[in-house]
Amino acid sequence: MPVGPWVFIDGVFQSHQKARLSPFDRGFLFGHAAYEVIAVYGGQMIDCAAHLMRLERTLEGISIPMPAQELEGLFLELMARNQLSEGLIYLQVSGGSYGLRDFAGPDVLTPSLFAYCDRKALITEPARTGAAAITLPDTRWARRDLKTTQLLSQALAYRAAREAGATTALMHEEGLITEAASANAWIVSPDHQLITRDLSHSLLPGITRQSLISLLEEMPLQFEERAFSIEEAKSASEIFTSSSGAMILPIIRLDGKLIANGTPGPVTRAVQKAYYRYIGVDIDTQMAWLS
Repeated sequence: MPVGPWVFIDGVFQSHQKARLSPFDRGFLFGHAAYEVIAVYGGQMIDCAAHLMRLERTLEGISIPMPAQELEGLFLELMARNQLSEGLIYLQVSGGSYGLRDFAGPDVLTPSLFAYCDRKALITEPARTGAAAITLPDTRWARRDLKTTQLLSQALAYRAAREAGATTALMHEEGLITEAASANAWIVSPDHQLITRDLSHSLLPGITRQSLISLLEEMPLQFEERAFSIEEAKSASEIFTSSSGAMILPIIRLDGKLIANGTPGPVTRAVQKAYYRYIGVDIDTQMAWLS
């Protein structure tokens, strides 16, 4: 993913090669920071308002004030400077730096902002052919509903998946799937029920997940929000994940076992079509494999 040449850090647009962060930044020292990832397709940000609402909720939950900076305008300027028509905008908001390594910090924190762009195709070959996944215990902190930069467990999950010849991991706790390494997880049961886990502190309220649930209201699919087990996932007729970065990713193999016949199924394809149309994809000309 080529990083755009321009980044924004603490009020200044500058070359990413010159950007610097204080070693006393609370994000660096304590992981005291939140982040958001906003997809850009056809030069348009996808669900920007929903991402900013989730950011505000996360910051409130970790005692960091919402930045005074007008963020949507910042993103548009960053897109223009980097000529970004497709890819991702990353924003990180930390508890700031005050020249000390102090766990509690000042009574009121002054947030530090960092934003940059990744130029990348959002709908790639795995969206067409599917990907492999493994299962791993979920070792993250208890407040997974807050989108913080405490991502060590996710980073290790991706490394474990790669070592196993897979793309991602489905993480579990007490026998139940929480979510994928950096995405929400969905299954289709053998009786054609589409299932994703209900929201709680155990998983992130994904913005793509939120948009899909709205789209499902217009689709003739049976849908349920509830926890499901590792065994249910392995016996499912379909599995896919949803996220801003990978959008709708079919999972066709789990822990080395084929899911159904090892190809993306009809429900996954219907969800892909609905979501791709939602973000402005011309299915007939750009996604012939879905037509």
